[in-house]
Amino acid sequence: MISFLLCLAILIGGYFTYGKLVDSTLGPDDRETPAVAINDGVDYVVMPQWKLFLVQLLNIAGLGPIFGAMQGAQWGPIVFLWVTFGTVFAGAVHDYFSGMLSERNNGASISEVTGIYLGELMHNIMRIISVVLLLMVGTVFAVGPAGLIVKLLTEKGVSGPLATTTVWLAIILIYYFISTFVSIDKIIGKIYPVFGFALIAMAVGVGIGTFLSGRPIPEIWANLRNMHAAGTPIWSIMFITVACGAISGFHATQSPLMARCLKSERQGRFVFYGAMTAEGIIALVWAAAGVTLYEVTGGQTTGLAEVLKGGQSAAIYDVCVKTMGNVGVILAMLGVVACPITSGDTAFRSARLTLADWFKIDQEDYSKRLLLTIPVLGFGAVLGFGNTFGIIDYSMIWRYFSFTNQALATVVLWAASMYLVKEKRNYWVTAVPATFMSAVCATYFMMAPECLGMIPALKLNTLVAYPVGLIVAALFFYLFKRAADNVNA
Repeated sequence: MISFLLCLAILIGGYFTYGKLVDSTLGPDDRETPAVAINDGVDYVVMPQWKLFLVQLLNIAGLGPIFGAMQGAQWGPIVFLWVTFGTVFAGAVHDYFSGMLSERNNGASISEVTGIYLGELMHNIMRIISVVLLLMVGTVFAVGPAGLIVKLLTEKGVSGPLATTTVWLAIILIYYFISTFVSIDKIIGKIYPVFGFALIAMAVGVGIGTFLSGRPIPEIWANLRNMHAAGTPIWSIMFITVACGAISGFHATQSPLMARCLKSERQGRFVFYGAMTAEGIIALVWAAAGVTLYEVTGGQTTGLAEVLKGGQSAAIYDVCVKTMGNVGVILAMLGVVACPITSGDTAFRSARLTLADWFKIDQEDYSKRLLLTIPVLGFGAVLGFGNTFGIIDYSMIWRYFSFTNQALATVVLWAASMYLVKEKRNYWVTAVPATFMSAVCATYFMMAPECLGMIPALKLNTLVAYPVGLIVAALFFYLFKRAADNVNA
């Protein structure tokens, strides 16, 4: 329990100390923000700071810090360290700069921002990766909730059309179409705060229930080892698995939405760094539940591995029931259905805006918004219904999401580093986590079963992957430092 409380204190203290350092490194001022200068009543709309925070939290979170933390808990309490220090020194820094650099470039999508600081080649690569990632996230967060609703209705004895995935998928996609098309403050700005409070309440309830469970939260120093039942290496698979609970490139695609709604640059630390800190706290709570509530056999988290076999939603439901009883059932139903939807609709919205920035299509005119909204949601519908009817199976593609997610975060951190170089500011705050994540991604790519690990000789081969990861990270830092020296020459 002591190590959990220490990590919680570091997360909160990190916002007030390191977050302040990061904020002063960029140097927010009183310049006119895009929300004020461009205000189009659709995507550029001034919103209250508290609402910006809650919308940003739902944009970046959904079920990410819950699913990732539960999966990460399979490695034992050591996951607390990655959630804590990853959030303070990498994830929150990444989210802050992705939001603020967008704000300083007229609310540009992250692909446009990286192009400004890393060149045209990376510009086009990031455009493609961002759109594909967003469409994939949006589709999965439509199919998933539809299936969960059907499961809940079936268990309650409901049958007929309302108990079919296709009907609920159609309803969710219609909602996505509306929320992608209309002004951001009409639907997202109104319902997200409610779901934001629900996500926070869920975490508070799980945290209190875990403390009162009668099982002590295990200490990091007493379990400083790999407790994964399958023996999967901690480095770097745990770092990729936790994702949203520590650092996530998906957040960079979402931050521009709120960058277009800031009234003042001085709101940036609370909205971007603060929302990621809150997500880290939520992830820490769920990780604590994962390592506390389930049996450990032979030093391995066998109990958690077993419950996760029933699916992530089933595991979340089980934790909520164990920690909150009947109230937990209600929150679990709201969480596993509503939270993915709140990430899905903004994913499609971000895809529309990324394409609009790419092809320079003005989104104030409703007909031009339709020009992008229809194909974006149409593509999502094809994937969604194709998967539902068994025509399209993108489960293998989805396995690449976590790696792509972290690789995107790495690129954003390097772009932020080049911005700080050009502004003659302390680039170490972004260059260090960028180098670290370069090592994480390169190591993972070398040995993960869905990457080069599909080659039997390389599958989970740490003797090869670890040195390669370090070499790649050193090479990237060398190239960055040389570019920085040329800029300052």
